[in-house]
Amino acid sequence: MRAVVVREFGGPEALEVVEQPVPEPGPGQVRIAVEAAGVNPVDLAVRAGGIVAVGFTAPRAQYGVGWDVAGRVDAVGAGAGFAVGDRVIGCVDRLDLATGGYAEHVVLDTAAVGRAPREATAAEAATIPLNALTADQGLDLLDLPAGSTLLVTGAAGGVGGFAVELAVLRGLRVAALAGADDEKLVRELGAEHFVPRSVANVGDAVRAWAPGGVDGVLDAAELREAALEALRGGGAFVAVGHGSDPVPRRGTRVANVWIRADGRRLTELSALADAGLVSLRVAATYPLAAAATAHTRLAAGGVRGRLVLLP
Repeated sequence: MRAVVVREFGGPEALEVVEQPVPEPGPGQVRIAVEAAGVNPVDLAVRAGGIVAVGFTAPRAQYGVGWDVAGRVDAVGAGAGFAVGDRVIGCVDRLDLATGGYAEHVVLDTAAVGRAPREATAAEAATIPLNALTADQGLDLLDLPAGSTLLVTGAAGGVGGFAVELAVLRGLRVAALAGADDEKLVRELGAEHFVPRSVANVGDAVRAWAPGGVDGVLDAAELREAALEALRGGGAFVAVGHGSDPVPRRGTRVANVWIRADGRRLTELSALADAGLVSLRVAATYPLAAAATAHTRLAAGGVRGRLVLLP
């Protein structure tokens, strides 16, 4: 099979298309014939060597790339719980693999695999796993009761967009921080209040809407201290990304969301997509051999929705 891997860290040119043996599923695993693979910022970090620099994984000869996959089951191990032909989505949440989601086939534990949305294309389905699970698990960490106020930074991005919609479904009132051109989008996603990214003081802008500060912050844009100033004393702050978390001043609770694969929740998120309650946004698609082009486009910024590879 063809797979995109990294053997020497660097820019987009470090992505190599290589031939690899087709993997075989073991007990409790399925093999997926990949029809679409999402391109995410973490993939750029893998390619550039960031995951080794921060100690997320040990140095080795080859690194797989890609966390999001959508496709069809084409082989099953004992006790897999899926059948050949099932349409599925999955999350490759391990960094110690020689191949990842950028491949024609991938083997995953069934706990990392969920049913795909019935009404979505493979490209649309591939936008769910990493971003929607990160948003959902971040909201779990915030643990805000219905009626609470929440600031989502980076609200037009992959994680932030899902966070707005999923927060509204939990009964939260959302203030969305994004680029000035994104106000219409984030309001359509369900945001009650909009804060332009260019605002001089995030805390003041949010507190004008939520006097005393919001009850929670999901910081998908990694604003850190600037976003913390929008939080009330004793509120909850969840950071997305591996940068330094803000100091939990004023009795606030600060945590970082680290994605974990969750097949059961992926199936539930697919059902929400089929019901029209979460949006599956594809910005552009590329063939597997053009992974470097997709990385260059993502690094340039301004992408609304996900870039997706089609093996």
